[in-house]
Amino acid sequence: MNLSDPLTQVFIIVTLDIVLVTVIVAIRMLRTKKQLIKRIQRLESEKEALRHEPRKHKRSPSETVAYILMLSGIITLVTSIMYSSSILAFIGLGLTFWGALLLFIKPTKYVKANLLDSTALSSLKTIDQIITDLNYKGKAIYLPPRYLKETKGGTVFIPSKKDLIIPPAEEVAEEKVFLKNPQGICLTPPGLSLANLYEKELGKDFAKLDLNYLQNNLPKLFIEDLEMAEDLEINIEDNMIQVKITRSIYKDLCNEVRKLPKICGSLGCPLCSSIAIVLTRATGKAVIIEKTEVPKDGKTIEAYYGIIEE
Repeated sequence: MNLSDPLTQVFIIVTLDIVLVTVIVAIRMLRTKKQLIKRIQRLESEKEALRHEPRKHKRSPSETVAYILMLSGIITLVTSIMYSSSILAFIGLGLTFWGALLLFIKPTKYVKANLLDSTALSSLKTIDQIITDLNYKGKAIYLPPRYLKETKGGTVFIPSKKDLIIPPAEEVAEEKVFLKNPQGICLTPPGLSLANLYEKELGKDFAKLDLNYLQNNLPKLFIEDLEMAEDLEINIEDNMIQVKITRSIYKDLCNEVRKLPKICGSLGCPLCSSIAIVLTRATGKAVIIEKTEVPKDGKTIEAYYGIIEE
């Protein structure tokens, strides 16, 4: 190759220019790629921070205090090791313990009992007015699960006459409110939600249990788990079951329901109704509320349930 040839020189210059431009473009592409990678990483970190941000806003004050106590306790423990101080060690253990305790104990929201009573009372008054206008004189009959489509459901039948007549399962399965044979009305019991809550808390299906299980486990549920009463006694004698509830949170509502003649002693307040549903699920038989009594001190509710042999 003759370097003195003008064409050769032009070719070399053009080639060098192409190589130089290619190198510059490649360098710029690498820089741009690095910038894009950094930007993507920054956006990912921002996205991760935003994803955790709602959790920070939802953190309760008790959790914040718990984390502060635990962190302070850990720092104090490390300091006690460095300086061989037993006092700091005890302080660190105490702070860590209370921090962990606050972290695992969740605050419970409470609702005033009179607010719940007012909400339920209006519905019970409406049912009492309906039964009175229809002039139905029969006692409410809580039907067993085999009459229902759903195992968590519940139905109470109020016949038009005083006779204890249980309607055919086919009639009840149609989910009609008014029945013609026998004449009466089917309603959703006021204690259905409470009965389902009992099953949820115990993790059991009452339809698969018996009365002995209820007698042994319902008191603990009422007293310790749900804190609905100070004491609960279940006495079983043949087809009669006595339930004695002491200092129930529903005692004021029960006193108000006693003023409704078609509800008290028949359909029952939400508490007495829920127990009737539990009994009919456990026995697989129809149940009626024979009567309810409240002693003069007003601290105890005594409900008597009858098991109907079909």
